[in-house]
Amino acid sequence: MEQPIRVAQVLNRMDSGGIEAVVMNYYRHIDRSKVQFDFYFAEDSSFPQRKELKRLGAGIYYVPAYSRPFAYHKALHTAFKTRGYRVVHAHLSTMSVFALLAAWRAGVPIRICHNHSTADWGEGKKTLLKYLLRPFNKLFSTDWFACGETAGRWMYGNRAFKKGKVHVMPNAIDTEKFSYDAEARCRLRVELGIPQDAFVIGNVGRFTYAKNHIFLLNLLKELQPNRQDICMLFVGEGELRQQIAQQAESMGLLDKIVFSGLRNDVHKIYSVMDVFCLPSFYEGMPVVALEAQANGLPCLFSNRMTKEVILTHLAQQLPLQDVDLWVNALQKVQRESGRTLPETYNISFAGKWLQNFYLKRET
Repeated sequence: MEQPIRVAQVLNRMDSGGIEAVVMNYYRHIDRSKVQFDFYFAEDSSFPQRKELKRLGAGIYYVPAYSRPFAYHKALHTAFKTRGYRVVHAHLSTMSVFALLAAWRAGVPIRICHNHSTADWGEGKKTLLKYLLRPFNKLFSTDWFACGETAGRWMYGNRAFKKGKVHVMPNAIDTEKFSYDAEARCRLRVELGIPQDAFVIGNVGRFTYAKNHIFLLNLLKELQPNRQDICMLFVGEGELRQQIAQQAESMGLLDKIVFSGLRNDVHKIYSVMDVFCLPSFYEGMPVVALEAQANGLPCLFSNRMTKEVILTHLAQQLPLQDVDLWVNALQKVQRESGRTLPETYNISFAGKWLQNFYLKRET
């Protein structure tokens, strides 16, 4: 029996982030008798996907964090050379350079750089590093991927995108899985301590600078005096979680906020919400935006994000400098019971595309 080609998927961590979710979605929907994934990620990851990956036959390999670049590069170079990969797919955006260099040195013929984001100068040195590393990713890769047009143009340049050198691999989802569930709405509101008649503003994402959670606190402060039934639901963890909780307490908002932490039922949690807000400073193509729209939620996104994020008539983009516009929009929203997203964002369609890409490039 012919063995499947094995593709080394290189991620920063295996926690519960958006990139991990995207790769897992694709992995579940490829023909694993033809293409198998091996996962490489930081050794201190929480790794909630462990059981599923073992069941599906994935290779699981821990490596040092890329904050230790020499140890990281050495571990990957040794692994790629020893295991004889023909395809390495790096999901580290500009930091992919270290994995791509290791693959190039190991003689891997197909080296995919995959950009999932952009940048914002509010992150200072981190953003400067992104700009410094960006050109080297093109140097050591053979194929250029991005989650959307904006991310593709930012990483590889307008000329490369116009010439069709950039492959857009959408952050596709199982749209049916995220359909509105009335039973889950009632049950989970009880579990989370949210009144059934509350107006719930939801957000799903890591507590990081890019996600701009402080904006949501300011928004809640403006809404609270005139809407006593309001509740803010934060789903996720991250390095700024405690800081946001402390800020909420100092603003007198804690009794209006639920921090759910990480959940393995996020696809049901969307049904708890009445509106979804993502005021990010920057994004690539956030998978949570697709999930929320598939659930039928009205969505408010910042205009710092790509316009590609608008997939239904219930979504809109607003400027971060005008809180009043967000307040007015929230007073008019009305959820629906699910929406049909474009076919390109359906994982059944997208999974076949990626599988065929690997198979054609490998031969």
